[in-house]
Amino acid sequence: MKVSFYRYMLAAFAAASLSTAGAALAQVDVAKSSVMATSKQMNVPVEGKFNKFTAQVSFDPAKPTAGSAQLNIDVASYDLGDESYNEQVRGKEWFDAKTFPSATFVSSAIAPAGGNQFKVTGKLTIKGKSETVVVPVTVGQQGAMQTFDGALPIKRSQFDIGTGEWKDTSVVADEVVIKFHIVAAH
Repeated sequence: MKVSFYRYMLAAFAAASLSTAGAALAQVDVAKSSVMATSKQMNVPVEGKFNKFTAQVSFDPAKPTAGSAQLNIDVASYDLGDESYNEQVRGKEWFDAKTFPSATFVSSAIAPAGGNQFKVTGKLTIKGKSETVVVPVTVGQQGAMQTFDGALPIKRSQFDIGTGEWKDTSVVADEVVIKFHIVAAH
């Protein structure tokens, strides 16, 4: 239950992190893309996947600083593999999906970090709380498609994920890792 919410949050961050540089707006293939969140409950990794999200990526490797990325995640789509956990994570103590139906990431800057590595700065908003984050992103090529991969550790407490009895981080850890794999035509 705690893990579900945490995973959901992580997935949201991952999706947000996905957004990277750009020149022309690329068509994101959501079916081949993924946003996951991994948390630890009683020190055991728990992973969940966000099943619904949209992304806009504009990236030209020759002009990375002109790129941009935007990610919008439907937090109610977070899936921990068990419907009772999924329902709990959608609830007020975790994602509060009725009041805050989406988590977003909007890039503000993309900086080369050597080779195919980039640092994407942007605003991550979850449950109405916004934080500026820097997401390490690896850009790859698969035929005519570009891939954007990364992992962003966040603190769930910064976004009020896990309130009430779940605020205590001794059962569900504060750190959540949002991982993403975004595939886009370029």
